[in-house]
Amino acid sequence: MKSLLEAGVHFGHQTRRWDPRMRPFIFTQRNGIHIIDLQKSLRHLEAAAAAAQAIARERGDILFVGTKKQAQEAIAAEATRCGMPYVNQRWLGGTLTNFSTIRRRVEYMIELETQQEEGRWEAHSKKIALKLEEQLARLRKYFSGIRDMKSLPAAIFVIDMPKEDICVAEAVKLNISLISIIDSDCNPDVIDHYIPGNDDAIRSIRLITSRIADGAFEGLQERRTLQLEQEAAADELSEFQETYEQELTTGPVAEIETEIQEPVNQIKPATEIVTESTSTIEQETEDASTGENPEELSEATPTAS
Repeated sequence: MKSLLEAGVHFGHQTRRWDPRMRPFIFTQRNGIHIIDLQKSLRHLEAAAAAAQAIARERGDILFVGTKKQAQEAIAAEATRCGMPYVNQRWLGGTLTNFSTIRRRVEYMIELETQQEEGRWEAHSKKIALKLEEQLARLRKYFSGIRDMKSLPAAIFVIDMPKEDICVAEAVKLNISLISIIDSDCNPDVIDHYIPGNDDAIRSIRLITSRIADGAFEGLQERRTLQLEQEAAADELSEFQETYEQELTTGPVAEIETEIQEPVNQIKPATEIVTESTSTIEQETEDASTGENPEELSEATPTAS
């Protein structure tokens, strides 16, 4: 609570610029300025950080967005610290809704960087090389923060909703979760996880952004730990299957199967048994029809003297 107070999180906008939907979060007004309830700010900040942690752990990346001058440094630093993508320059329309096109520009930027590193620009004239450098600088300005973002983010953390209205609209259209500071002039209804507070003061922005980044970092670490555990379990299962298959072919299991198979192989096939039985029955029937008993004939036959 003290850190929020010292950072000036409680200072809202002028009372004439407020959004009535922010009424539940306004504590009072002083000298024509709305004062935000810091108890609610703290509670919602912790809830938003927990949400960021869960999203980073279970669903994917959180895109940090803040293009106003006061937010640019904090957005870049905190997003980089927690391993998340960010946009701290002008938001380009279609960054989300036309992501495939944006991604192609990012890949082109990476290709230009590769060409530059390999010295392939030396084959061009100085004029063309200069144009390529200018083009690369411009691409880096807008896309360096999302160079590793290969798919749409699971959520977006926004500084200054009214300024980033295009970003917010694209996120709402694509049903992407939104986390945002909501000042006294904001509409909280479109935000999934909001933090009532000052979105203009540098210290306030840095403090709140840092806490969200902490949650995202913890969630990302948990996701990586889970992935390592799953990979280890998969390797263990694969090793077990290999050992089992080897035992089936060369181990004690194979010897037992051989011992079982040998007596089984000695058992006559059913067709052979039926054939022998049929022959016996036919012979007995033939003997009965002649009235002779093979055993009696054998006994009655005189031996040669």
